[in-house]
Amino acid sequence: MKKPSSSAAQPATPSGPEIKGADAVVECLVREGVEVIFAYPGGSSLELHQSFARSGKVRVVLPRHEQGGGFAAEGYARATGRVGVCMATSGPGATNLVSAIADAYMDSIPLVAITGQVYSKYIGKMAFQETDIYGLTLPVVKHSYLVLDVHELPRVFKEAFHLAKSGRPGPVLIDIPKDVQQAKFTPVYPSTVAFRNTYATATAHADDEQLKPIIQLVGEAKRPVLYVGGGIISAGANQELLAFAERTNIHVATTLMGVGAFPETHRLSMKWFGMHGSAYGNWAVDQSDLLLVLGARFDDRITGDAHKFAMHAKIVHIDIDASEHNKNKRVNYAICSDVKHAIGRLNELMAARKFTAPDTKAWHDQIAAWKHDNPFRYEASPHIQPQEAVRTLFELTKGDAIITTGVGQHQMWAAQHYDFARPRHFISSLGLGAMGFGYPAAVGAKVACPDRQVIDIDGDGSFLMNVQELATAKIEKIAAKAMILNNQHLGMVVQWEDRFYDSVRGNTILGDEKNIGSPDNPDALYPDFVKIAAGFGVKGRRVIKKKELRAAIQEMLDHDGPYVLDVVVPYTEHVLPMIPGGRTVKEMILK
Repeated sequence: MKKPSSSAAQPATPSGPEIKGADAVVECLVREGVEVIFAYPGGSSLELHQSFARSGKVRVVLPRHEQGGGFAAEGYARATGRVGVCMATSGPGATNLVSAIADAYMDSIPLVAITGQVYSKYIGKMAFQETDIYGLTLPVVKHSYLVLDVHELPRVFKEAFHLAKSGRPGPVLIDIPKDVQQAKFTPVYPSTVAFRNTYATATAHADDEQLKPIIQLVGEAKRPVLYVGGGIISAGANQELLAFAERTNIHVATTLMGVGAFPETHRLSMKWFGMHGSAYGNWAVDQSDLLLVLGARFDDRITGDAHKFAMHAKIVHIDIDASEHNKNKRVNYAICSDVKHAIGRLNELMAARKFTAPDTKAWHDQIAAWKHDNPFRYEASPHIQPQEAVRTLFELTKGDAIITTGVGQHQMWAAQHYDFARPRHFISSLGLGAMGFGYPAAVGAKVACPDRQVIDIDGDGSFLMNVQELATAKIEKIAAKAMILNNQHLGMVVQWEDRFYDSVRGNTILGDEKNIGSPDNPDALYPDFVKIAAGFGVKGRRVIKKKELRAAIQEMLDHDGPYVLDVVVPYTEHVLPMIPGGRTVKEMILK
């Protein structure tokens, strides 16, 4: 994405008392409506933390690792749609934020990351804890700032928040040297921003002449499908999408980023499609004659071999970011527009024309047959199956919980077997696929939505990567829960080993290779997550027997603080369906 250049003008005459740059940063955040920041202190950010402590206007949540703080800020942003804010010191503190910044960039999440920097005079001289975080993050930010003049702080923060949430959302980095934090000045807070290059902040609106051909295409289609991505959620267009799908009688298949954009309990839902998505969703997209792509980007986990993706369809692509058009897949109609406006206007145009959906009964019958014959399923077992644990959680929460995940098999099972009816209830690292995301994201989501049930469905490998955030949850009184599907392996990699590498284990067993823990060998389970949780002062329970699963999940839900539920499952289970990377729907593995 192109980076904007600023031309915001400040009022000419400052007034008021002189304050430190660090104090101005806090005031800028207050003016942007920031309620919480996830921040870990250090020498180069000490002034900022002192200002937060003196002010008391913004809640500072102390993560136990900067990456955890970054993921928590993302969880907050994903659950609310507001800008998440995190902060770290220079050097290693700043570099520990990079995964979260890259994750926000890949998934188009509004994030402002603030980093302390060494004194300006030491920049470029390999000073203690100096890292060029500005340069290091350039490929994975929407924009970045290195503030060398304290007078620029109010303008920079105003621009940063505008950039993070406008157009296609994304992360913005603000790097502030310690002397700039300490410098005194009389701040002038701009009320508006302006950019010479408005590409990254523009909100394009399709006109009627662009949209009318879509109505004609829908009227002529025999096998239409709506392919819906995370852009629907970012734009708040889920109600417009529902109205459009019902008016046109077109089935909806979402991406993982789009989960919840369309109710998965609706008769027109095909849940999500792609590498591990529904077989019926994949087949429907493959055999469609009209594919309406809304707020999605044709990533490889969706298309597989892009040249063979939806080969028989006319493809309409509506997205706010024109750089995504024809990037991964050539389309017939590319429209740059805010997707909420585009779908809303299509609904209005169809209503004015008294549009009647075409007769697609044969297509609906075919999709119904695929759904009936190939649902998400799993084999019965004397042990707790991971899919069974997810489905039981769905039943006990009545589908009303916010679910975060780590990355791996458990992530796919969570999306397959928990039915999401609303947006912002499925929170996961999807473009970057960052292990360790799940629990800190749950902490951030719970801070954002304290009255909602927030559960991290995690794997034992992914959970361990940021297990220290249990301390954050305990001390900050954040009742984020974790349900670990513990198979003692890096399950998704093991699945690939089983399918494509003759089951040769290449460092994918997380315990003792000669004495692997399992439901049949519970004494060898490693580590003991219940004891780890107890060490943090967090309630925990291990469940192995199938008959105890429902009661154990209910206990977790009823507990009024953070909780770790260790659900021991077999490692032999695979996530199916599966389309191997770079392959086509015709090579889908069903069993």
